[in-house]
Amino acid sequence: MADPSARMLRLLSLLQTHRHWPGDLLAARLEVSARTLRRDVDRLRELGYPVEASRGVAGGYQLQAGTAMPPLLLDDEEAVAVAVGLRTAAAGAVGGVGGVGETSVRALAKVVALLPPRLRSRVDAVTAFTVPAPPSGPTVDVTTLTALASACRAEEEVSFAYTDRAGATSRRRAEPYRLVALGGRWYLLARDVDRDDWRTFRVDRVQAVTGGGRRFRPRELPDVDAAAYVRRGVAGGASRHRVVVRVRAPASQVGRVIGGWGRTEVIDADSCLLRMDDVALEWATMLLGVVGAPFSVVDPPELVDQIRVIAEVLARAAAAGPPATTGTSRGGSVTEDPRSGGPRGNH
Repeated sequence: MADPSARMLRLLSLLQTHRHWPGDLLAARLEVSARTLRRDVDRLRELGYPVEASRGVAGGYQLQAGTAMPPLLLDDEEAVAVAVGLRTAAAGAVGGVGGVGETSVRALAKVVALLPPRLRSRVDAVTAFTVPAPPSGPTVDVTTLTALASACRAEEEVSFAYTDRAGATSRRRAEPYRLVALGGRWYLLARDVDRDDWRTFRVDRVQAVTGGGRRFRPRELPDVDAAAYVRRGVAGGASRHRVVVRVRAPASQVGRVIGGWGRTEVIDADSCLLRMDDVALEWATMLLGVVGAPFSVVDPPELVDQIRVIAEVLARAAAAGPPATTGTSRGGSVTEDPRSGGPRGNH
């Protein structure tokens, strides 16, 4: 990056993304020498940005907390992406984050007001011909999500109340690593301090997040990446397989349905390969059913047997038809709820 002005803007942007940047890593990201990096940091200080430097093995740079930043600079593609993302969030398509819609409307109004007409038309074109699906998972408090994300970035221990699947609540101390959106839910991958082990927490069950102020050095992740670890834990202890399926549908369409459970590879405009690593065959079968497009199994052969079993179960249920229902049950324990069209029990 030869242009010093552009390089300093890039440096300022990078300093905003992490609480602390090791000097060698920051120089590598900017593709400059350590000496050039020091000169650029000095220039930022001359412009009034208080950049702190530390020496030694763990030496590096960071902005002082509360530093005022310059106006946000976006190129055309970035501006369009931000506006489309805000419109999607405002429409309620950002899975289950309570309060994001209202906040996104306010932010969107500010961003759109700054867009030139040529970019507004691009944003309108994207949003006019896309239909966001409503979130299917439980709602997550945006304050909780933000607090956990900030703790992940700051590498700071947190404490929170957590309700497990049995309904028991406990206070947990954790070293947060990553937030993962998977299957309509948000999960926190963290190191449980008291149990000295990795844990996956559902964020909708997290409450009252507080920062402990204690910094930690992230440990090596127990899997290839955070999403893989969470996916493996969520799917349970069934035997795992690497699944490859050819689907007769566009890769973009399949990817929207599958989300983080797999990845797609384009074959042509109307078909793609779907790969799912380390999944249970029962779960892969369910996902393929949700895709709702013709497909053929490439691997493993056992998946065909699993699909046949599930197909027979569904076919028998369809052939049996709906059970006969009456308005009331003589036992008084179940009645037909006219508002929902389904049974209502004494829960």
